[in-house]
Amino acid sequence: MALSNIVSKMKEYWCRRLLLTLYGLIFLGTQFSWGKQNLRAIEKRILDNIMGSGKYDNRIRPHGVNETDGPANVKVNIYIRSISKIDDVVMEYSVQMTFRESWRDERLMFDDMGGQMTYLTLTDPDKIWKPDLFFANEKEGHFHKIIMPNVLLRIYPNGKVLYSIRISLVLSCPMNLKYYPLDKQTCSIVMASYGYTTEDLKFEWKEGDPVQVTKNLHLPRFTLEKYLTNYCTSKTNTGEYSCLKVDLVFKREFSYYLITIYIPCCMLVIVSWVSFWLDQNAIPARVSLGVTTLLTMATQTSGINASLPPVSYTKAIDVWTGVCLTFVFGALLEFALVNYASRSQILQGPKTSRKWDIENSSLDPDHLEDGATTFAMKPLVHHHGEIQNDKFQRCEIHMQASRSINPFKTWLKKFPTRSKRIDVMSRILFPLMFALFNLVYWTTYLLRHEEM
Repeated sequence: MALSNIVSKMKEYWCRRLLLTLYGLIFLGTQFSWGKQNLRAIEKRILDNIMGSGKYDNRIRPHGVNETDGPANVKVNIYIRSISKIDDVVMEYSVQMTFRESWRDERLMFDDMGGQMTYLTLTDPDKIWKPDLFFANEKEGHFHKIIMPNVLLRIYPNGKVLYSIRISLVLSCPMNLKYYPLDKQTCSIVMASYGYTTEDLKFEWKEGDPVQVTKNLHLPRFTLEKYLTNYCTSKTNTGEYSCLKVDLVFKREFSYYLITIYIPCCMLVIVSWVSFWLDQNAIPARVSLGVTTLLTMATQTSGINASLPPVSYTKAIDVWTGVCLTFVFGALLEFALVNYASRSQILQGPKTSRKWDIENSSLDPDHLEDGATTFAMKPLVHHHGEIQNDKFQRCEIHMQASRSINPFKTWLKKFPTRSKRIDVMSRILFPLMFALFNLVYWTTYLLRHEEM
């Protein structure tokens, strides 16, 4: 009997414990759901409290540091997402970025409810005051609104405001093409206040990485070498305005131009030298080769200039194409000179042949043995009694060999005609002069001092 009472009391005890546990869980779940709903209600109450009707005027700028009447300080940083193109003709480039601003507005301070409210997110940025920043070198620009407007606005308990927006811009980029295509170009992003002077608003770069660039940035003809931040506060007749500047230094990729411009030009110049090895009587072949290479070189030069803006100074590519065109034209003029020399030689005929025979006769000092030689002479006067069978007498003349021999003239004597000599000299002079030009050209433009 006592044992049964004990068992029944234990069952009753555990049943009560189980019921209390179930009630506790139900109560906690209800409280959690109510807490979540309560946080949303708290956010609404805070927003109504700080931005309700007649409580916040977005036409008035915030106070300065320590709530003084000084200028409002705005921290700026940007994240460059992509650079789509850099146009040399119109001197502009396109960039897509995430632009961020942060400042403190004491009118937006609120209670964080013991750390429960980290920040508030606004969906309508137009309800609060924002800096009147604009891009000074902008040509075109637009916001991104797919699927929703790419805008972020956060308000922190201490009144700090973070404003972030994704934008695409087409910015002007004045270029100096003096060293094109071996050049570097500096394109800027200039941001300034449009209406507030430095007495009311100042822009500052955010400490630590004010400019960030995506890691997978690829440009077709340029490489982003470096970027620099600077201040560019400007003065106008309406006052002094705060200004920020980012200089993006782009280095042009030379391999593209080496393959498409420099190597084809070298090949055209070398092909024009083939006429020096053709026979001087092959007039159609030499004329066709010279005219074809000249027209091809002129066409390539005009194509290069069509992709660049007309400038008042000489570019590096102009020097290269101009000299190459001069070499090709010189090869064509060389054939005209060879043809003229050949026709002149035909008109002179036997005189030229006799002169070449005399120059290469046995009187040449190179053919003398021991400085002496013998040759036959016909006597001027015949006396009776002389042996008539002996019509000629041997006369020995002693000549001293020349001590100074010009090897160049000796080598030229191997070619009987003047036109042939011109061709042979051109085979040597043209490649030597072109090699010398290449040495001077690449030394000047590759080892030049960088202009800052």
